[in-house]
Amino acid sequence: MAELLRGRRLAVLGSPIVHSKSPVLHRAAYETLGLDWTYEVIEMTGDGIAPFVHALREPWRGLSLTMPLKRDVIPALDEIDRVARLTNAVNTVLCADDGRRLGFNTDVAGIVRALRERGVDDVGRAALIGAGATATSALVALAELGADRVDVYARTPAKAAGLIALGEQLDVTVHPLPIADLAAAGAVPLVVSSLPGGAAPGVQVADAIVAGSTLFDVVYAPWPTATSTLWSVAARPVISGLPMLLHQAIVQVRIFALGDPDAVLPDEDAVLHAMRHALGDMGG
Repeated sequence: MAELLRGRRLAVLGSPIVHSKSPVLHRAAYETLGLDWTYEVIEMTGDGIAPFVHALREPWRGLSLTMPLKRDVIPALDEIDRVARLTNAVNTVLCADDGRRLGFNTDVAGIVRALRERGVDDVGRAALIGAGATATSALVALAELGADRVDVYARTPAKAAGLIALGEQLDVTVHPLPIADLAAAGAVPLVVSSLPGGAAPGVQVADAIVAGSTLFDVVYAPWPTATSTLWSVAARPVISGLPMLLHQAIVQVRIFALGDPDAVLPDEDAVLHAMRHALGDMGG
């Protein structure tokens, strides 16, 4: 890593952003890699992100983005990767050496890596609660994990139209259902809750789907969520959003340090260990 430019600057942007765990993860990674890079927290709303990106100059290396910026940033970028195009969401901006601003989506990789780490690797059929922006990344991840049918439970099933179209690109049949149908839902290998802020489904959830499924809830704070509690009470497997946060962050580190989400970091196991330790120190 010695050949990399020193003194680079990074930040996580979003609103609200004050409670982000990203800084502690990234700082642990760069310390382990021997890089004297800084990683800041910047409150930012959608109307400010394009001018901010256009104004970036050295020593900026890149940005991590959370809501509500993942779509608003796209017009300000020179190029986005395939996953960002599929999801219409960018959570990582790289200030490339040639001056271009490149956008990536590492949320999908974060979900896939988090689930595979817990032995979830061939889901076949899955259920997705919620049809918002996070559901789009979840659907792409489910396709990568082998899903061929995904039942989408949404308060407004018509909002799943974009997921249906995306499913056609991914060879996944997306079946939209009213969220009330969770009261009669059967078991599937995996249920993904993409409800924001740990919100409850607001309807009865059938014992059959709880008793026969693993739950992945994308939320990590507040925790436990109302949905995860249903699974925990039934002594069923529950995966929080923390592993996703960790794994999407290490892919971001690859992008910032090496310019490539698929390039393996020097001693990546040690980097991942340092990031886990830092997350654990925060109560993760």
